[in-house]
Amino acid sequence: MNEKKILMPSSSGDSHRRRLATRRIVLSVVSILIVIVLIALYSCSAHDKAPDQSAAPKPALAVTTASLQQHQWPELVLATGNIAAWREVIIGTELSGLRLEDVMVDVGDKVTHGQLLATLQDQTQKADLAQTNASLAEAKATLAEASANADRARQLQASGALSAQQIDQYVTAEQTARAQVDSFAAHAQTDELHLSQTHIFAPDDGIISAREATVGAVVQPGQELFHLIRQQRLEWRAEVDSAELLQIKPGMPVFVVGASGKKVKGTVRVAAPTVDPQSRNGLVYVDLARSDDVRAGMFARGEFDVGHSSALTLPQSAVLLRDGFSYVLRVDTNNKVAQTKVATGRRMGNEIEITGGLQPGVAVVASGAGFLSDGDVIRIVPAVPADNASSDQSASQAR
Repeated sequence: MNEKKILMPSSSGDSHRRRLATRRIVLSVVSILIVIVLIALYSCSAHDKAPDQSAAPKPALAVTTASLQQHQWPELVLATGNIAAWREVIIGTELSGLRLEDVMVDVGDKVTHGQLLATLQDQTQKADLAQTNASLAEAKATLAEASANADRARQLQASGALSAQQIDQYVTAEQTARAQVDSFAAHAQTDELHLSQTHIFAPDDGIISAREATVGAVVQPGQELFHLIRQQRLEWRAEVDSAELLQIKPGMPVFVVGASGKKVKGTVRVAAPTVDPQSRNGLVYVDLARSDDVRAGMFARGEFDVGHSSALTLPQSAVLLRDGFSYVLRVDTNNKVAQTKVATGRRMGNEIEITGGLQPGVAVVASGAGFLSDGDVIRIVPAVPADNASSDQSASQAR
């Protein structure tokens, strides 16, 4: 009896433990099955969604497109050079040892032909002229007396009252007196010239570009007193490459841009017949219209209009500069962009010439190209006309 009491509790505990183990196994199997089912459902869901994402990718940006347009553009030859006076006159004096008495003009003054610019002291010249005139008057009186004596001698020549020697003496005295009159007359002209040279006049219309004359200074022959730009005319001396020099002809229109940035009209006067052997550039002389925007001595750039030619163009916003090359984003039938390298040429306004790499009729991204990469998908929207864009902007500002 005692042994039975000891064995019965042991049998009941084992049964309980077996039930607990069985329950744990069932729960584990159920948990594993639930995990497997969830994984399968997630895989099916992901598999169903993947085709939708690849079939309809989300556009990266809404853009407008453009294609090559044909235009007639002017052919321009670009050059640089200095602006100089068309003709610069150096004004001085031939007199020596005279003092400048007065100066009437300064740098920048506009003068006319024959206008008085400066005066020198003329007392010495006036005295010399007066002395020469007195000597001339004396010589004329001597000539009158000698002429009278010679005339009487000629009248008496036939009568024999005077010898041939005496007659020759009277005639010789007349000729000598006449020569003295001519000599003093020439001296008087020289003195009058010297007196006139004490007044310095403008040789032509123009503008004073430099002044060296100083009141009180003693002048010397050949000394420069003023520089005069004749007729206020300036010219642009453009340095043009020898390969383009042959395209430039006299009379062609030119636009020169000075330091102020404004354009000044000009006309080709002549192209130099030689080329610099070092730089291989030739000079082209361009007559400039009168303008306050250019000055002699300025460095300027300009454009020669040598004709017109056809150009295929795109808006400049459609051309990207990446890694030193020009690219456009070509649009395919699936609205996907492909980066394409192009060659560019002239520029005018907001247009740029495309010389290679793109065929006419191919659509490219015109706006927003800088925000896209190769392979991006876009949404194309119609371009807004300039008038409508400006009116919409005004309306938004009014609101």
